[in-house]
Amino acid sequence: MNHRLFNVLILCTGNSARSIMAEALFNTPTIGNGRFKAYSAGSFPNGRVNPFAIELIETIGYPLDNLRSKSWDEYSKVDSPVMDFVITVCDNAAHEVCPIWPGSPLTAHWGFEDPASVEGSDEEKRDAFKKVFHQIRSRVSAFAQLPLESLDHLSIKHEMDKIGQAH
Repeated sequence: MNHRLFNVLILCTGNSARSIMAEALFNTPTIGNGRFKAYSAGSFPNGRVNPFAIELIETIGYPLDNLRSKSWDEYSKVDSPVMDFVITVCDNAAHEVCPIWPGSPLTAHWGFEDPASVEGSDEEKRDAFKKVFHQIRSRVSAFAQLPLESLDHLSIKHEMDKIGQAH
């Protein structure tokens, strides 16, 4: 059965870890099932993808050359892809004034702890990234399994919010 392709924008302040990992997970055929074209961006991108995020993204076979830290301004332009969904993954971005997105996408906040803020050994940092990566994968998988084509906007919004509250 052919599915409609849904555009998803995942936002975080720095666009170096959580939003990048979510972008890769949505775009991975084994999770997104080819139903999504995901993008990520930040309100204040730090300009580089965190190496611990890169390690985890490599494990799912996502092409690393597709990853870069970028501003959300790229997606608020007239000629930008029209988003169906915009998801914030960090508390800072959830409380910032976002641009007006063309197409009036459904929005949700799926908060995750910031693994990039963990101090300690590389192993402790790696463990923090793995924990958050698995949480993101769980939520992306739950969203990807929804019958989006047969749900109305209010039902999808309800499901997105419910997924965001999952632990």
